[in-house]
Amino acid sequence: MTDEPEDRVGTEPPPEKGFIPSGEQGIWRSLLIPFLAFVTALTIGAIIIIVSDPDVLDAFGSARFFTEAGRAVADAYRGLFTGSLGSPIRIFDAVRSGDADLLVGAFRPISETVVQATPLIFAGLAVAIGFRAGLFNIGAEGQLNAGAITAAFVGFAIEGLPIAVHLPLAVIAGFVGGAVWGAIPGILKARTGAHEVIVTIMMNFIALRTLDYLLRGAVFQRPDRPDPISKMVEPSAELPGLLGSRLRIHAGIILALLAAYGVWWLLFRTTKGFELRTVGSNPDAARYAGMSVGRTYVVVMALAGGLAGLGGAGQVLGVTKFLTPGFASGIGFEAIALALLGRAHPAGVVGAAFLFGMLRAGSTQMQALTATPVDIIVVIQALIIAFIAAPALVRGLYRIRVKRELGGEIFTKGWSG
Repeated sequence: MTDEPEDRVGTEPPPEKGFIPSGEQGIWRSLLIPFLAFVTALTIGAIIIIVSDPDVLDAFGSARFFTEAGRAVADAYRGLFTGSLGSPIRIFDAVRSGDADLLVGAFRPISETVVQATPLIFAGLAVAIGFRAGLFNIGAEGQLNAGAITAAFVGFAIEGLPIAVHLPLAVIAGFVGGAVWGAIPGILKARTGAHEVIVTIMMNFIALRTLDYLLRGAVFQRPDRPDPISKMVEPSAELPGLLGSRLRIHAGIILALLAAYGVWWLLFRTTKGFELRTVGSNPDAARYAGMSVGRTYVVVMALAGGLAGLGGAGQVLGVTKFLTPGFASGIGFEAIALALLGRAHPAGVVGAAFLFGMLRAGSTQMQALTATPVDIIVVIQALIIAFIAAPALVRGLYRIRVKRELGGEIFTKGWSG
């Protein structure tokens, strides 16, 4: 017998008023904080647009001020979103008409968003999987370039192969090139304790300058060009387009989504993934349990480098078809922001990559329609990351009450870890 009243046995106490039940709190908070960070960044971006628009400033102090301010913000953000997602009315009319030219024009913004998001997914996964293992992989930029170099070389140096053989070889070469570049900091950390932040930053510069050097050599440089530009990859090594040759969206997005699923499966459905996350949470406890911390560091950094290398391979095989200095345009550095925004979860990284891809794709249209500088997109991205990195600030701004949780998941260790 028990002194507990019969109607209370086996029941949970009601949730505290004003709080989300614990089973749902993590899910809603993981979605709510990034969303509010995005909204807040757009709001601050709107203020910057207002104070930098000469027409709005001329109307300051008059009755037209609020009208002009609203027009400036609405035009800028309308250009941003139609340039990245397209116009629903235009898409509907194009689908109804069935005209090929109209369909291409209507779906080009979405195509460009996917093209921009594809390498970001690979690079974001490369940083996120490092976070899960307690590693700051700041080297996605260098790993991406290393993968692009090896993929491009296999793409233009081998001739006469069918696409079913040549394309997989080039993609695998991109993975291997990035994996080798990523494994070096992992080996140094495991063997000597060298901090991966310093090593990966230096490896970034080595990769960038190595690309510059190779593009001046006879092996890579295009014979008919005096400027540093590589030979074109063979058609048999190109990633096929998904919507024809007039839109740039290519099969790399399929590889990126498969990679995200593979990382999720590895992290949360395998013993190795559990070991990886355990090392990231507490390497001393993992070592006491018999796990090889050093080996985990090497494997994770090699896998992270391979993922970033696939991002570089996708760019050179699916978009540019050749190499130029700085072709990656900071993708590897944005990957750090993506991993933070996506909370180091593969699904979150994919969502963050599409968000940043949308901002990248729409910025050009925004500038063309409203003369708003594309630099405002960099400001918005930075603000998003700032608010994501300080969730307490977002909760304070919007008065979101949450219970204090103990034992939260740790993505990375501190400098002294």
